[in-house]
Amino acid sequence: MNFSELKCVLMSRTGDGLRPRGMRANWIGLGVLALPTLLISIDVFVMLLALPHVAADLGADGTEQLWIMDIYGFMLSGFLVTMGTLGDRIGRRRLLLIGATAFGLASVAAAYSRSPVHRAISAARAGSLAA
Repeated sequence: MNFSELKCVLMSRTGDGLRPRGMRANWIGLGVLALPTLLISIDVFVMLLALPHVAADLGADGTEQLWIMDIYGFMLSGFLVTMGTLGDRIGRRRLLLIGATAFGLASVAAAYSRSPVHRAISAARAGSLAA
C-alpha cells in the first residue's frame, strides 16, 4: 500500500477537502472522559480558595487544615486501583455514574460540616468516591 492509498483510507472526502475519519467521535469521547477529572479539579480548587474561611469558621489549626486538604488526594490515590478492579467487574459506566452521584452527595455533606474532623472525614469520603 502506497502513501496515497493509505491517505484515502484514513481520510474522507468532504466538500471542503479531506478530513480525518472518526476524529469527531474521538474528541467527544475524550471530552466525556475528562468531565469527571474536571469535577475533581474544580472541587479541590474551590476547597483551596475556601480553606481560610473554613478554617476560621471551624477553628481548625494548621495540622487540621493540612488534613482537610490532603486527605482527599490520599484517598483518591489509594482507591484508584481498587475502583479500577471494581469497574472491571460491574462495568465502568455504571461505576462512573454511581461514583459521580456519591461524590456529589459527599461534597454536599462536606459543605455542611460543623467541625474540622467532620470536614476531613467528608473529604476522605469524596476522595474515595472520586477514584
